[in-house]
Amino acid sequence: MGHSARKVKSREAQAPCYAPRMAVLKIARMGHPVLLEHCRPVADPGAPEIRRLVRDMIDTMEDAPGAGLAAPQVHVPLRLFVFRVQPHRSTGAAGDAVLGNTVVINPVIEPLGEERQIRWEGCLSIPGLRAAVPRFARIRYSGVDCDGREVAAEVTGFHAGVVQHEYDHLDGILYPMRMADFRPMGFTEEIGRAEELAGRMDEIRTEWAGLAG
Repeated sequence: MGHSARKVKSREAQAPCYAPRMAVLKIARMGHPVLLEHCRPVADPGAPEIRRLVRDMIDTMEDAPGAGLAAPQVHVPLRLFVFRVQPHRSTGAAGDAVLGNTVVINPVIEPLGEERQIRWEGCLSIPGLRAAVPRFARIRYSGVDCDGREVAAEVTGFHAGVVQHEYDHLDGILYPMRMADFRPMGFTEEIGRAEELAGRMDEIRTEWAGLAG
């Protein structure tokens, strides 16, 4: 039994960050104190428990489904997050290309200029709500993956926004804390109805004009 256990541990230590599906973790919701913690750096990015955590976080992100997930959102106050840029979210611009599941451990971000963009955001820890949140338009970020390889890029668009959103989680910041005006915030379903209605306003005006005539 001891020999078998050592073999399993050895295989696990060599497992890649993006191994097959493992487990869906419980996501902390706004109000849980773990979401307000300033997270600790990861001492050993290649440790078996970190590799397992990353695999489970990717599984959880895909199951939700979401665009990103930070460790404190699954009740682990460590400085790492996973994210992806899916085709329907990418603008196709330089710095905002489609990107598969990515992990960033012990990240650092740097704004490139003062320009801000307002982007609609949701959060797996604040289910059912969306809001327009100001973010830096261009950033540079860096960190490492589970194998100690550098992960670094200069990004814009959705890519820049999701990295800033997930990075904020590591400092105990939820997106409403970035908002000065709470009017552009609401339930996802209601915002969807409002957007649909706005898209049909010309048609509706034409219909009413015909009735009035």
